[in-house]
Amino acid sequence: MPSVPTKTVEWAAFWTLAAALLLLLRLHLFVALLAGLSAFALHRALQRLLGRALKPVWSRHLATVAMLLALALLIALAIDRLGDLKTAFGLPDLLQLMADTLEKIRARLPEWLAERVPASPDALNSVAAQWLRDNAVQVQVWGHHTLRAMAYALAGLVIGMLASISGPNHAVGPSTFMQAWRARLAQLEQAFIDVVAAQLRIALINTALTAAYLVLLVPLLGWRVPLTPTLVWVTFLASLLPVVGNLLSNTAIVLVSLTVSPTLGALSLAFLVGIHKLEYFLNAHIVGGRIQVATYSLLAAMLGLEAAFGLAGVVAAPIYVAWATRELRAQRVLP
Repeated sequence: MPSVPTKTVEWAAFWTLAAALLLLLRLHLFVALLAGLSAFALHRALQRLLGRALKPVWSRHLATVAMLLALALLIALAIDRLGDLKTAFGLPDLLQLMADTLEKIRARLPEWLAERVPASPDALNSVAAQWLRDNAVQVQVWGHHTLRAMAYALAGLVIGMLASISGPNHAVGPSTFMQAWRARLAQLEQAFIDVVAAQLRIALINTALTAAYLVLLVPLLGWRVPLTPTLVWVTFLASLLPVVGNLLSNTAIVLVSLTVSPTLGALSLAFLVGIHKLEYFLNAHIVGGRIQVATYSLLAAMLGLEAAFGLAGVVAAPIYVAWATRELRAQRVLP
């Protein structure tokens, strides 16, 4: 049987992986892909670091043990913190906090609008209960999606670690296609690392802008936002996740600002919406510079994948474009 040309095999592996990446978005498995790439890249990086002082076999085993311990610790901490949050922030306390905030807001609203705002915890409880009854199916779907995403993330971590631990079978020797497939995965890993490094810079910029707003601008205007240091740290950690993390941190800041003043809440919303829109261009400019892709090309990819797959497409676009660019340059299709 005549052998298949190497270039043909490489292109077959490329298109197979490209189809798989788009299929993961279509099947809502992108969270699992992110978790798997994170575990894969972290294990490889730890193995290379330990390999400077230890033999390859020992560095691989020690890196595996360290990753397993870190994963077990992460799960234990998550379970422990969930229990603490349930105790510390039960529904009655949350409703009371919201009622206190609404009471401050009512005092500053026009009379015709204040009448539509719940005036007590009991009234707020009734509104919340009615909303839950009217949207019970949707709330159940949200909870189901959250639990499923957590399960997918855990599965992705395990798969990523297994993929990093397992290597080619030297006794038999990998086929030509599997060699090409592993080379495509190596390019995907490097593209993921490039995007993460760029996202770290974006997170630092977002955090600096938010800290300047909370620490400098808001006090100059005569207000003080509670839990400012915590909000700054939350902004940094959440900004490590493109777009979605920024939305989460912005929501927390706006809600805390509302406890101070409706005007401050509106100002925070306007400021953070501006940062959110700026992140699209920051992401395209910084990531594009890292992977040597024009800003407009990356923006177009982000818009296209968002239209096709929602927010997951926005997060996936930099990684997918970085990988495709590396591959096309390796095949000398792009300069």
